[in-house]
Amino acid sequence: MIVKNRLLNFDAVIYQDDDWFKFSLDSLLLVNFVTINLRCKKIMDFACGNAPIPMLLSYKTKAKIFGVELQKCIYNLGVRSVKENSMDEQIVLLNADVREIGNYFSSDSFDIVVCNPPYFKVNGNGDYLSENKIKRIARHEINLNLDDILIGARYLLKNGGFFAMVHRSERLIEIITKMRSYNIEPKKIQFVYAKASKNSEIVLIEGVKNGKSGIKVLPGLVVSNDDGSYTLEVKKMFGK
Repeated sequence: MIVKNRLLNFDAVIYQDDDWFKFSLDSLLLVNFVTINLRCKKIMDFACGNAPIPMLLSYKTKAKIFGVELQKCIYNLGVRSVKENSMDEQIVLLNADVREIGNYFSSDSFDIVVCNPPYFKVNGNGDYLSENKIKRIARHEINLNLDDILIGARYLLKNGGFFAMVHRSERLIEIITKMRSYNIEPKKIQFVYAKASKNSEIVLIEGVKNGKSGIKVLPGLVVSNDDGSYTLEVKKMFGK
């Protein structure tokens, strides 16, 4: 069922479908992690879903923001949200395949590429895959994998442009290795913890196209207090 929710504490609404998925905190964390400077003119969000990241980015920058989403039904929700919030002059969404990004944009033309990607590999045993096709494609590397994302980012980014992604901590070594193989040098990492007593399951990572070696590891980000309430650091991200 399609529902209209408030976008956190921001002065905006977002359309979502309860039968598919709602945008997660991971998107908000990525928006607050990525480096955005005043020189930034164009930002791309791969696998943008129903557009939470482009919408949240619009509160942080005047840059033109693009989003690419393969699944038409999810894309339609994003278009509806962007239009209703009068963000359509700043945000442009495309119903397209990230692997074909070269058909839509010139190389070396973006300052930033971000992505909240499918987290899980498909290992041949489909028992754990969701029966819901929409969820299955969003969560597993069926139509889009890590290589596809990095190939697209390398193509779009200007020299010195930023690539930022949220992903599973267990895949960090693979992520770093692949980023470097595609000439995106990892420069900043932050581990995310559901609670201070838990191991990190999510990591934020940022790299620079053709950047110099040298990485900064930020203090860990704890999402929830022991009583389940959000920490002050996360609450500050939620808007006014």
